[in-house]
Amino acid sequence: ETKFKEAFQIAEKSYRRSQQLQHQNQLMESQHRRDTNVMIYIRRRLAMCARKLGRLKEAVKMFKDLAKEVPPIMNVLNIHENLLECLLEMGNYADVQAVLAKYDDISLPKSAAICYTAALLKARSVADKFSADVAGKRGLTVQEMAAVEAIHRAVEFNPHVPKYLLEMKPLILPPEHILKRGDSEAISYAFYHLTHWKRVDGALNLLHCTWEGTFRLLPYPLEKGHLFYPYPSCTECADRELLPTFHEVSVYPKKELPFFILFTAGLCSFTALLALLTHQYPDSMGVIARTILNWVAAPLHFILEKADSVLPTSLLHILSKM
Repeated sequence: ETKFKEAFQIAEKSYRRSQQLQHQNQLMESQHRRDTNVMIYIRRRLAMCARKLGRLKEAVKMFKDLAKEVPPIMNVLNIHENLLECLLEMGNYADVQAVLAKYDDISLPKSAAICYTAALLKARSVADKFSADVAGKRGLTVQEMAAVEAIHRAVEFNPHVPKYLLEMKPLILPPEHILKRGDSEAISYAFYHLTHWKRVDGALNLLHCTWEGTFRLLPYPLEKGHLFYPYPSCTECADRELLPTFHEVSVYPKKELPFFILFTAGLCSFTALLALLTHQYPDSMGVIARTILNWVAAPLHFILEKADSVLPTSLLHILSKM
C-alpha cells in the first residue's frame, strides 16, 4: 500500500501536467490518456489494499468514486464488481441491490459476479425457509420461483460456478486473467464470494436443489441459449492456458448417456467388427472361433467327467432318459 501511495503521487502530478497540455496535439492527448489509465489503475489497487486490510468503508468510498469518475470505455476494469464484493462483506444488501439496479442492465455486459450476486439476493429472501420436499408437494411460491429463475439465469451464464460454491470441486487461487463464462471466471468468483453465500442461511441448499434444472431448459446450449447467447465452445482451450496444469479444467456439463445405450452401441460395434474380419479373413477367423469354442467347452467336459465319476450310474441313466 505504501508503494502504491508513492506511485499515486507521481501519477497524479503527471496526470495534471498532461491534462493542461492534452489539447496541443495528438501526442499530448495520447499521453494524457495513458496518464489517466495509470492513475485509475493505482487508485483501484489502493482500494483493493484497503479491502484486504479490513478498511471496508474506506474501500467502498474509493470504489464508488472510481465508478463515478471512470470513463465508460474503462468499464472493462469491472470496478463495480469490486464494489459489490466490499458491500457484501459489510452485509450492506440495500447498496448491493442499488449497484445491481445500475449495472445489471440488458444493454451492459454481464459477468458471474453480477448474475450470481443477483441470484444470492433473490435467494436471501426465501432460502432460510426453503425445503425441497415441501416445495415439491405444494409447488413454488412467487418469491421462490423468482429465486430459482435467478439461479437458472446465473448458471446459464456460467455453469462452472455451482460446483465450486457447493465444494464439489477443489478451489484454487484465481488466475491473473479470467475468461468470461469460463472455468477461470468461476474460480475467481467462488474464491472471493463463497463466504458471502455461506453467510446467507440456506442459500447453498437452495442452489444445490435447483442449479441442475437449468440444463433441462438448454437441450442444445452450444447452438441456442435461453437468456444469453449460446455458450461459446472455445472456453475450454483458453482456460487451459490461463489455469495451472495441475488443475482439472471444468468442461461445460454434458448429459450422460444411459448405460443401455452405451452397451448397445458397444455390442453393435463389436458385431460389425467381427463380421468385417470374418469377411476379410474367413480361414483365420474360423480357426479363432474353433479355438474359443474349445476353451469354452473344456470346463463343461471336465464337469461332466467329474459328475460321471461321483454320481451313481443308475442316476445318470435316469437323467439321460429325461
